[in-house]
Amino acid sequence: MRQLPAVNRFLDDPRIATFEGVVGRENIKRSIAQTLEDARHAPLNSGYSFESLCTSVIDRLQAGAFESLVRVVNATGILLHTNLGRAPLAAAALAGVDRIGASYSNVEYDLERGERGSRYGRAVSLLASVTGAQSALVVNNCAAAVLLVLDTFAKGRDVIVARSQLIEIGGGFRLPDVLERTGARLVEAGATNKVYIEDYERALSPHTALLMRAHPSNYAITGFTHEPDPKELVELGRRAGIPVLEDLGSGALTDLAQYGLAHERTVQEAIADGVDLVTFSGDKLLGGPQAGIIAGSATLIARLRANPLLRALRVDKLTLAALTETLRIWAAPERRSELPFYAMLSATIDELRARAGAYAKAIEGAGVIETTSYAGGGSLPQSALPSVGVALRPRAGATAAAAALRKNDRPVIARIEGGQLILDMRTIAPSEDAVAIAALKAL
Repeated sequence: MRQLPAVNRFLDDPRIATFEGVVGRENIKRSIAQTLEDARHAPLNSGYSFESLCTSVIDRLQAGAFESLVRVVNATGILLHTNLGRAPLAAAALAGVDRIGASYSNVEYDLERGERGSRYGRAVSLLASVTGAQSALVVNNCAAAVLLVLDTFAKGRDVIVARSQLIEIGGGFRLPDVLERTGARLVEAGATNKVYIEDYERALSPHTALLMRAHPSNYAITGFTHEPDPKELVELGRRAGIPVLEDLGSGALTDLAQYGLAHERTVQEAIADGVDLVTFSGDKLLGGPQAGIIAGSATLIARLRANPLLRALRVDKLTLAALTETLRIWAAPERRSELPFYAMLSATIDELRARAGAYAKAIEGAGVIETTSYAGGGSLPQSALPSVGVALRPRAGATAAAAALRKNDRPVIARIEGGQLILDMRTIAPSEDAVAIAALKAL
């Protein structure tokens, strides 16, 4: 056992040294010590070599790295991949986070008056400009935005929702459960496939607090269907003196048809229709950080600000920095391509094919194929885009190869179809091509 290698020999090995930036030097030392301790208690005839011990250390370090947040290459073809963090941030948003996070800031300080100021002022003015709303508020996600509205206006009262919109989205988030948690009472309108404005009218009572529209998110009802026009619901709300809430989910700020996707109702359309409060996400179609945004009537937003629950749902300075820079991009249409999601949407088939050709040239057995990408992100799970992929049949099998790619220093997340390993070029940033090619060569 006295012949076991010294710790410094492991520390000097370049394969192990690469983990220092991911797990830290102390964790590397700990992994080496644990490996050597295991070797000391192993049978004398185990025949440990430096290489075998080094492999054990690397295995421990890889396991530790997987427990940390790491950057990955998304080769799945799903642009807004919930498990991979949804929309990547624009460079300007990342620069904003770096600038604000590295020092003190005026996050809640009025520089002109020298006293406490509004946390939301800068983002609110941009949101009003971009959406056309009178005012806005930012909380930590879209579910929290809906929760705050229901808690403020509907506790102990009725909320009328079309039966076709009683949704459940990822993570077991069910609209009826959220209503119940806030103390609101759900009143269903219409049938599953057909809902008319008269169904809402019949459901009205002195206890009605809100008329609500909810985005169907991950499913669609087709065939023999009917939904009232949003303007009809707004008109009914005006006559009855009841606010209308619309949850748009992913929150499109532009017509996605221009990118070859199905039209998604935009926040601007909802505001123009007269909807009183519109809730939507900041990290999906908007392309910013995780956040929930409420836009609409200044009077109603003021009531939301006065709710003590807002304190538990508010966002931090880094989220506000990233969101503000993202909204500045939206305020200047010519900058849209700075948002990675929209850059991916805009990539042409010829551009993708040229990049895939470079992969095929560099990797033995790789071929270029036509494939399909998906927008993803809840509201657009089935919105497909033509794409180009790199396909190969590794000798070890596609499943083993996919697992090996996930163990790369920069994990590459691919998909498997028909026994082939597929890397979709639309979701791989051009700056990541060298990383992905090297990972495939290493197979």
